[in-house]
Amino acid sequence: MDVTVSSRHTEVPDHLRKVAEEKIGRLDRFVEMDRAEVHFSEEGNPRITDREICEVTLTGHGHHVRCKVRAPDGFAAIDQAVEKLEHQLHKLKSKLKSRNQGTGKAIPAGALVEVPSSAPPETDGVDGLRIVKSKRFATMSMTPEEAVQRMELLGHGFFFFTNIDTARAAVVYRRDDGDVGLIDEDD
Repeated sequence: MDVTVSSRHTEVPDHLRKVAEEKIGRLDRFVEMDRAEVHFSEEGNPRITDREICEVTLTGHGHHVRCKVRAPDGFAAIDQAVEKLEHQLHKLKSKLKSRNQGTGKAIPAGALVEVPSSAPPETDGVDGLRIVKSKRFATMSMTPEEAVQRMELLGHGFFFFTNIDTARAAVVYRRDDGDVGLIDEDD
């Protein structure tokens, strides 16, 4: 796995860089990933105790696994990130194993491919709000339960997909109370 370490508003000592590359590189034993990006940053407010932020994104074979942690120092942050990623990769490996045993087919690589939008972002909006980024992507047919698993693996608050049961567009999202909601397109 190719591991890249970068930083913003902070210096990453060589020792921390080597530890991050080593620990993140070992995550390849769960699911084979092609690339890992480790990004360190520091919170500007001195009153916050967990000032060091570590964001890790793993990509490979059509899968994206991401986590973001805060800790008092970079070493603690990388340890917490590795712990979170191990859990997510274990879930992904179990899901792939059960799916492959049932049908004998693998998940298609690049099932969710981002396609750059040809239209420029909107400049005028309602109440002064404006769209600053626009994405287009190919959706994949799956059950709502599979969509929730994908949402969790990506670390996002929502996931857009085609509901295999209704053959319509749907969204699963994380509710404020911690549960998951489903919005399904109506006739």
